[in-house]
Amino acid sequence: MLVKTYGAAVLGVDATTITMEVNLGQGISYLMVGLPDNAVKESQQRIKSAMENLGFKWPRKGITINMAPADTKKEGSAYDLPLAVGLLAGSEQVLGEELEDYLIMGELSLDGDLRPIKGVLPIAVRAKDEGYKGIILPSSNAPEAALVDGLEVLGASNLMEVVLHLNREQRIAPEHIDIEAQFQQKLEEATVDFRDVKGQENIKRAFEIAAAGGHNIILIGPPGAGKTMLAKRLSTILPPLTLEEALETTKIHSVAGRMRQRNSLISTRPFQSPHHTISDVALVGGGGFPQPGEISLAHNGVLFLDELPEFKRTVLEVMRQPLEDRIVSISRARFSVDYPASFMLVASMNPCPCGFYNHPEKDCVCAPGVVQKYLNKISGPLMDRIDIHVEVTPVGYDELTAKRNGEPSSSIRERVVTARNLQRERFSATPHLHCNAQMGSGELKKICQIDAAGNELLKNAMNRLNLSARAYDRILKVARTIADLANSPHIAPEHLSEAIQYRSLDRENWAG
Repeated sequence: MLVKTYGAAVLGVDATTITMEVNLGQGISYLMVGLPDNAVKESQQRIKSAMENLGFKWPRKGITINMAPADTKKEGSAYDLPLAVGLLAGSEQVLGEELEDYLIMGELSLDGDLRPIKGVLPIAVRAKDEGYKGIILPSSNAPEAALVDGLEVLGASNLMEVVLHLNREQRIAPEHIDIEAQFQQKLEEATVDFRDVKGQENIKRAFEIAAAGGHNIILIGPPGAGKTMLAKRLSTILPPLTLEEALETTKIHSVAGRMRQRNSLISTRPFQSPHHTISDVALVGGGGFPQPGEISLAHNGVLFLDELPEFKRTVLEVMRQPLEDRIVSISRARFSVDYPASFMLVASMNPCPCGFYNHPEKDCVCAPGVVQKYLNKISGPLMDRIDIHVEVTPVGYDELTAKRNGEPSSSIRERVVTARNLQRERFSATPHLHCNAQMGSGELKKICQIDAAGNELLKNAMNRLNLSARAYDRILKVARTIADLANSPHIAPEHLSEAIQYRSLDRENWAG
């Protein structure tokens, strides 16, 4: 007897339908084909134990299972449930009349309970696109799948509930969530706020400009100056995620298995902060069976690299293409996948190995040339993609103990959102442009025009501060963002003056 059940395999951030063909014939053999990996092959032991512990009978026949398409590799334990249902239907312990209506996925434990799986959201999207009536999966994954409108989501806690539902003895209640209400509820959830930051007004201003224009930013300062503390608050002033961005971000975290149980939607911008010992693959994604890396998990959010020179140079260099194209392409012999990677890079570093170069009170003990060697760990092409360089100085005791709170993140965010709306209108005719940081040379000439006074100011700055040539475009982009924050249609000399001060590391002889 031949029975078909349906599941899905996740490739990249999308899913493809997998058909489980279970045939029961003569003999007592068990054969599985269709490129299953070891975890899929081991499902026989899990399924058999689960069936027997729930009172079902293991078919005493020749079992042949084909997972089609046969040239697509199947990985993981999420195929346990559709395979078990196929075996039960083939041995007439489950009615097979509704099997073609559902896409079924889930991992079985030996007692028949269902454990959560990864990649539920793209699987649910695929089920809807393929015209399935619904999806059956572990109950802990049901809220995530319920984000897909128009799909019946059935969350089961064990194999017996699935069997009773398919036998029409005890139906599983579909999962329902109010996406809009949940989205709005979580928008304002934040554990940090700029109001808690004492002093550092110039750094707050730099973060406001970076958030308003989508600019990458690097902080240079001694230990304890507050670089990490400030960076963690950047996501609180970025524009709120749209529902479309939230779903896209949730899909990536679902594929990576980073979704917490009963948490169905990521509605706040991600903040990823990998340790400097991270490998190339862990940062950009990949592996034998590709998974998204840290830069994709930071999609629509912030990637914070603390102590930037301590990262391996090869790790930093693999970020150059994603920073430019905002997508990661991973190619293998049999396939290639693309992961979104549109993130803001925030980096921090000490100015030298001892950490006290240019410190207002403490002396640097590094030997001559060591500071420049330390900075040279970061390549020019990577630094070229960072628009704003800010020197962070320690906060004095009086500022640190002041009882007055700073400006809250909500107030800063309002100005950022207003500036982003101006940019959205400006770039409405160019689909790939969303903010000033993404402008190319063509848009730069058209949008960032300056008058004679501004041109003279920029010329003098380039000559007197010995700014490098790559600083020119960055200054214009940042100046355009400063003008947007001031609601100015043109770039004025004062906007250029402020932008020029954010190019510390481009000044010749900055490191002595």
